[in-house]
Amino acid sequence: MIELTQRIAVVGAGLCGSMLAISLAQRGFNVYLFEKRKDLRKQIEDGGRSINLALSDRGLKSLRMIGLEDEARKLCIPMLGRMIHDTGGEKRFSRYSGREHEYINSISRTGLNALLLDKAESYRNVNIFFDAGIDHVDIENSEITYQCLDQEINDSFDVIIGTDGAGSSIRKSLFDALGEEYDFSSDMLDYGYKELEIPATKGGGFRIENDALHIWPRGHFMIIALPNLDGSFTVTMFNPYDGNVGFNALKTDPEILAYFKKYFPDLVDLLPALQNDFDDHPVGRLGTIRCAPWRIGGKVLIMGDAAHAIVPFYGQGMNASFEDVYVFDKLLTAHMNKTWEELFEAFQTERKPDADAIANLALDNFQEMQDTVDDPDFIKKRVLEMQLERTLPDYYSKYSLVTFREEMSYENAMNQGRAQDEYLLQLVSSSDFSMPKTEDEMKTIVDEMRSKLLLGEQMHSN
Repeated sequence: MIELTQRIAVVGAGLCGSMLAISLAQRGFNVYLFEKRKDLRKQIEDGGRSINLALSDRGLKSLRMIGLEDEARKLCIPMLGRMIHDTGGEKRFSRYSGREHEYINSISRTGLNALLLDKAESYRNVNIFFDAGIDHVDIENSEITYQCLDQEINDSFDVIIGTDGAGSSIRKSLFDALGEEYDFSSDMLDYGYKELEIPATKGGGFRIENDALHIWPRGHFMIIALPNLDGSFTVTMFNPYDGNVGFNALKTDPEILAYFKKYFPDLVDLLPALQNDFDDHPVGRLGTIRCAPWRIGGKVLIMGDAAHAIVPFYGQGMNASFEDVYVFDKLLTAHMNKTWEELFEAFQTERKPDADAIANLALDNFQEMQDTVDDPDFIKKRVLEMQLERTLPDYYSKYSLVTFREEMSYENAMNQGRAQDEYLLQLVSSSDFSMPKTEDEMKTIVDEMRSKLLLGEQMHSN
């Protein structure tokens, strides 16, 4: 049975694990939080390479649950939409939503993680162990062996929850225990990423618009940039490994400079440390991890990236992990008189379809951000969607369903959004299409779409 006196090990003190530790501590459990790295709050450098994070409604909902939404918002820079940069230096702004109050936020991974760790540390029933790498997991006895202060320590717990990221040691213990019964796939893209920086002005200002996520789409490769509170932008290249624009072809300083002058001429003057950043920052890998089951009995469970790492192109990786904690907390309320095994099974049953859905959507958006944001029909569709959202409050595009409808499951958002996209693309690509000018014309489009797609009241519900 689930009892508040029980000891819970949370392995991985990143964003998901720190939030989980807080939510469990607030209920009264005794939480032991393990992190293989040093305490990032005491490090000068960042706690690990990361693409800038986009915090949206699902993540904010979860932060609200643990009482940190207001503090987290202080670390945010609102981004109202995408700023698309073409090869000629021209820019086009595309809002994320037709509703003025809907936007996403750029936030520092390190700053947010530090906020969560500070909160977790404030609870007497939370013990945090840094530099504590897990060497072995004994699932049958709920025991972990870890290194701490050059000592090997064995300890047992009532429950072990792995939130230790894409390379999860806890997931590996499930794999080792189940062998061929464990369903696991790691689908790596033939693409990598590299981080650069647009520095702030001498006065601490922004060199380009700070209320947008900037994209330089170039077909099968691209660059994005997100703002930071200090006036800088984190710039991320996404390139294939091979080919004439692949990372493997960009070896010398002249080759790198020629590449930028040809494909991103407006960025050259904004990147004064281009050569040093390019040489100093490694190429990161991008991939999708799917696995099942996420648990064994009522002993061990994984969540967050440990269970469903995704590529970063929908800005939902962190939000999905935070929503894991939100759903787990909700289910914990319903299972307090039941067993951990029943809770773990309910969690996997509810979240696995959503994890698969957002993984698929992130891969879809990879193609969209690279290429179709400049496609004429795609542009017309986005213009139409913005008009519909501005005029009809109950209409949500696929992007808005995923990003701003926090109460709707990822799976439902994907299914409904894909159907809407297909319908609207066919509509705007027809030779006799003209943009609706009145509210009645817009209502007619939405009513016909709902009728033909048999969406009905699903347009309004989870």
